[in-house]
Amino acid sequence: MALKLYGDDIENPLMERDHPLTSSLPYQDILECETQLDLPYGTGSYNEIYIGDIHIGYGLANLADKVLLNFETDHETVEMHFALKGKSSAISGNFAENIDFSDCQNNIIYASGMEGTMEWESRNFELFEINISPSFFKKFLPDESPLFETFRNRMEKGNGCQLNPEHNRINARMYGLINEIINCERKGMFKRMFIEAKTIELLLLQFEQISDQSLIKTSLKRTEIDKIHAVRDFIMKNHHSDYSLIELAHYAGTNEFTLKKGFKELFGTTVFGFWNGLKMDEARKMILEKEMTISEVSDAVGYKNPRHFSTAFKKKFGIIPSQLKKF
Repeated sequence: MALKLYGDDIENPLMERDHPLTSSLPYQDILECETQLDLPYGTGSYNEIYIGDIHIGYGLANLADKVLLNFETDHETVEMHFALKGKSSAISGNFAENIDFSDCQNNIIYASGMEGTMEWESRNFELFEINISPSFFKKFLPDESPLFETFRNRMEKGNGCQLNPEHNRINARMYGLINEIINCERKGMFKRMFIEAKTIELLLLQFEQISDQSLIKTSLKRTEIDKIHAVRDFIMKNHHSDYSLIELAHYAGTNEFTLKKGFKELFGTTVFGFWNGLKMDEARKMILEKEMTISEVSDAVGYKNPRHFSTAFKKKFGIIPSQLKKF
């Protein structure tokens, strides 16, 4: 299996890779690599993890202008696509329509050998994608929705397609899982088990979104989405500190009302609900992996009162921190 990504010069590709996306790898084998991309109008990087039926890719780019790239693949895959930042458009004869993504959108795509062009717009660009083998994907594909059945039929015919005609928003739980996968420090068998479990959980969340017909489309303007994303990124980098909603709104150049309403609309949770979720996830990791007391963990994630920390932890995970520590 191969992937080639190139600009105007096909003889000097930006990235060319044989994809060992196959279950023939020994169970414990994990392949990881990082590619630095020298793009026409900027720079970028692409980090990859290969584990049996799963290929994970996480890309970043800083672009001064729009970039037009060519791509070729010769393998069959199902892609769980998450557009974290930026706008992209892909054109291929294998698809009836363009594949366009904007900030905070996700979908599932089937492709069987394709070539075409894709355009990244001039700004910070960030994507996360998980490619899985069709045989792995079909084990979990539900039966009860016409969308799922249509997707299954197109896969059987080898026709490229999107599972959902309309992209869904990436919610807070999805962002949390993506962050866990990107920052996973486990090794060997444990890392493989962890990533496989998180991949299935992400797939579940995508299926649930598609099954939920009550989803509301965003009413936010592009500039408002950018500002709310800036707040989310700021929180993720500074979640140990304390900031008021007014301070966060001023940081992004917006107001409290727009931030509160927009954050909930984009991520499915409140600003402080998202913030606290990050703290609790980190606290859980500390308890399980580090020799720290509950008071030390409480202080490390910004809680001055261990009782308040225990209450918040139980609300998130259903048990108090001391019970988790016994494991």
